[in-house]
Amino acid sequence: MTKACPCGSGKEHAKCCTPYISGKKPAPTAEALMRSRYSAYVFKEIDYLSETLAPEAMEGHDDKSVREWAESAEWLGLEIHDTWAGGKDDDSGIVEFSANYAIDGEAQTHRERSQFKRIDGNWRYLDGDMVSPPPIKKEPKVGRNEPCPCGSGKKYKKCCGR
Repeated sequence: MTKACPCGSGKEHAKCCTPYISGKKPAPTAEALMRSRYSAYVFKEIDYLSETLAPEAMEGHDDKSVREWAESAEWLGLEIHDTWAGGKDDDSGIVEFSANYAIDGEAQTHRERSQFKRIDGNWRYLDGDMVSPPPIKKEPKVGRNEPCPCGSGKKYKKCCGR
């Protein structure tokens, strides 16, 4: 029985992210590196997470904190929202994603716009900015005694507000 890769690509993990995590081959795109880094969190491959950082990103990196987060979370899935550049012929790229996970049974989402750059032919994670989800738009509330917005001419409480 083959196991699907946790990165959400739909491919078998042995043919998807595992070759990148094991070092057998480099990730060909920024998105492939992003997916493999998510899978590394799932598999608790903390060394890979450090190895795929750009030198500038190493300054604030803490293996202990990364390990604690990876081990305390139940990883629920990855969703790629968009990519800008980051292809096989590019030197930089951006990937916006949501990593869904639960800690102590409470579902959470980490949404980030990550920057990647190619160094000596290998993609590396440079930095990321948290992204807020789109705002929820709420219509103004109709008062009970106001005219019904359906246009009937009746008060809201006697029409659609019943």
